[in-house]
Amino acid sequence: MERSLSMELVRVTEAAAVSASRWMGRGLKNEADDAATTAMRTVFDTIPMQGIVVIGEGEMDEAPMLYIGEALGTGYGPEVDVAVDPLEGTNIVAAGGWNALAVIAIADKGNLLNAPDMYMDKIAVGPEAVGKIDIDASVTDNLYAVAKAKNKDIGDVVATVLNRERHSAIIEEIRAAGARIKLINDGDVAAAINTAFDETGVDILFGLGGAPEGVIAAVGLKCLGGEIQGRLVPSNEAEAERCKKMGIDVSKVLYMDDLVKGDDAIFAATGVTDGELLRGVQFKDGFSETHSLVMRSKSGTIRFVEGRHSMKKKPLLVMQD
Repeated sequence: MERSLSMELVRVTEAAAVSASRWMGRGLKNEADDAATTAMRTVFDTIPMQGIVVIGEGEMDEAPMLYIGEALGTGYGPEVDVAVDPLEGTNIVAAGGWNALAVIAIADKGNLLNAPDMYMDKIAVGPEAVGKIDIDASVTDNLYAVAKAKNKDIGDVVATVLNRERHSAIIEEIRAAGARIKLINDGDVAAAINTAFDETGVDILFGLGGAPEGVIAAVGLKCLGGEIQGRLVPSNEAEAERCKKMGIDVSKVLYMDDLVKGDDAIFAATGVTDGELLRGVQFKDGFSETHSLVMRSKSGTIRFVEGRHSMKKKPLLVMQD
């Protein structure tokens, strides 16, 4: 892939984040999602690449989406797979909450998992605990493995879990083991990525979330040297049959190389609302200010990008920089 794509993708996530942020706290999650999707699609059309969405958001909750199989880019340049979530955390934005992102991951053609938009069971950690976790092991065993890998007492380990009824047994087991919990209402891409940054205070992610978010998080953790394991979880016969038609064995554990192959992948995210890692969009004196993270696995480069955009000169952030 062209290394210049890294900064081109930041332009895409910046536009989506600015558009979505206008809806913060207004209780209208689909409008926020539609704004992010429209902005993202518009800027994608200026990027010199031949992209195909192989896993995307929207089908599960009937939200606006960049659909699986959609072509993105100008139609010339490198051929890439795209995993995308224009607005990771629609409910977060609607409520004015924490850790909403506009996020994209790409890899060379054929290197990202091609799967339906459905649920995925996940476990994720940062670099210190790579090779120490096992999605088929108990929650307690994984907590102790991470504690040992990070030279921590079990009481100092922090697990993050989506606050859902389906996770009640996981939450109970974490507490019984003596570890601490950071419950989140939405946004498990941010939660997975946070396991690789000490300053966020998160050591491990557990639980069931979206499959697109799992693939996107896998790209981010590949860039960071972390690890995620997953297993697709069909909610009904239709989803199970669709997986079968796509050649996916839903009983199989998906490891890093199943989620993202090869040595070259790019992850880009821009904060929509404030979070542990990225600040949300701010509007000041006719300008918007953005805070983004962009990473490339091939080079190991990690960049935090601060942007200041004139809303008069670039109302949709689609002009060439």
